[in-house]
Amino acid sequence: MNQISPMAYVDPEAILGDNNIIGPFCYIDKNTVIGDNNKLYNSVTIHTGARIGNNNEFFPGASISTKPQDLKFKGEETLCEIGNDNSIRENVTISRGTASKGKTVVGSNNLLMENMHVAHDCVIGNGCIIGNSTKFAGEVVVDDYAIISATCLFHQFCRVGSYIMFQGGSRTSQDIPPFVIAGKEPVRYAGVNLIGLRRRGFTNETIEAIHDAYRIIYSKGVLKDGITEARAKYPDSKEVEYICSFIETSKRGVIR
Repeated sequence: MNQISPMAYVDPEAILGDNNIIGPFCYIDKNTVIGDNNKLYNSVTIHTGARIGNNNEFFPGASISTKPQDLKFKGEETLCEIGNDNSIRENVTISRGTASKGKTVVGSNNLLMENMHVAHDCVIGNGCIIGNSTKFAGEVVVDDYAIISATCLFHQFCRVGSYIMFQGGSRTSQDIPPFVIAGKEPVRYAGVNLIGLRRRGFTNETIEAIHDAYRIIYSKGVLKDGITEARAKYPDSKEVEYICSFIETSKRGVIR
């Protein structure tokens, strides 16, 4: 049975699962679907187009599936999909998609800290930690297990690789390749995220291959030459292949 405060508003067309807690002054709009065992503290707003999974916590002031801050948006029906087991802290705003992609996606097991913003058509993976007041512009993609510190800014269409550590207060208009530490001004490669990889169970052999691959790639004036050499040296490493394919497919260019 859901526990809905008498001071909350739930549209009759909203679809709720079971065992949800809806606190006072929450607002749940029409065309929304909420799964089971979610907790909405007071003053949470769930706008039209939200599709929310199970076991999520939404803290006061969170605003989910907001109208995109994009002048090209003409009111088309789009979605904001939230997975399971996320902690979405105070005053977080997540926009729904536009006609470009049709939906904004936040995966599962993420911690989105206070006052951060996820713009239209972004895709956030699983197991990410995003710091206070960090802002993602439209269509940013963040792969799994990225750790992004507070007050960071990401240009639209940027991609962020898995298992990275991004320095607080940094800003980027280029892609951040996987497994690295990135920071300084302007943002640049600052080494492999050794501590993070060890905490995630990467072996010393795998970490050394990752480190060597970056040494090879970044030592070349033309990244394509480094990619070819790294692939030839580590043909069976899925981590090295991820690095190489990430750089090859980058649309905004990668930091160096």
